[in-house]
Amino acid sequence: MDFGELCNEFECISSPLVESTARQLVRDILELREGNRALGTFAVSVKYKDPTRSFTGREKYKRQLWATTALDNPSVTVQEMVMLSTSVLSIKWTLRGKPKSIIANIGGDLIVKVYSKFTLNQISGQVIEHEELWDLSASSPVARAFFWASRRLYATTEAGKDSLDLINNLKSKISTEQENLGIYPDPSGDPTKFFQRDDGFQKDLYQIALFLAVLYFVVQFLRTTL
Repeated sequence: MDFGELCNEFECISSPLVESTARQLVRDILELREGNRALGTFAVSVKYKDPTRSFTGREKYKRQLWATTALDNPSVTVQEMVMLSTSVLSIKWTLRGKPKSIIANIGGDLIVKVYSKFTLNQISGQVIEHEELWDLSASSPVARAFFWASRRLYATTEAGKDSLDLINNLKSKISTEQENLGIYPDPSGDPTKFFQRDDGFQKDLYQIALFLAVLYFVVQFLRTTL
């Protein structure tokens, strides 16, 4: 079913903004949009979940899709778009493509039937929760094995990126605090005396950041060597 047919058959039982979001979501799915997808359809603190990964925040939707990294010439068809309630949208679609693996190609095309469920805010029309489930019954055992291995590797890599984002945010926050709160007047009331803030907490944060950075680079190394 193409975009026009889907939109003609789609019956929205919610607000006009929810209907607009529903049509934009299905367009993004059909076109496998990545960095140029309509982020405004998602709430800032949207929650995403699938069998291998979960995250919070719409900025992560800017990242490259698993389908374009793991499959050659992936294609999408949408079978159904329906409102389950005034705030829940269901989209059933199928992803098909050839695995980017010589061994996995023996099993033929990978066919993934995807069930996407979106919970929307009826006032803003934005997605506040997004959950995906996968059905691989139409794929061969070899293709299924490739799917789960590549999805778990993708999820691990994305978790590493999440950690780096957290590190950068912490560093930015620490720098701002140092600029604004680096030196304090003596609370005893003497305006000529100052003391510096204990930086023990800051050192702990840097230790955590270093550990997460090392973990990320280990994951990247394994990804390139396996």
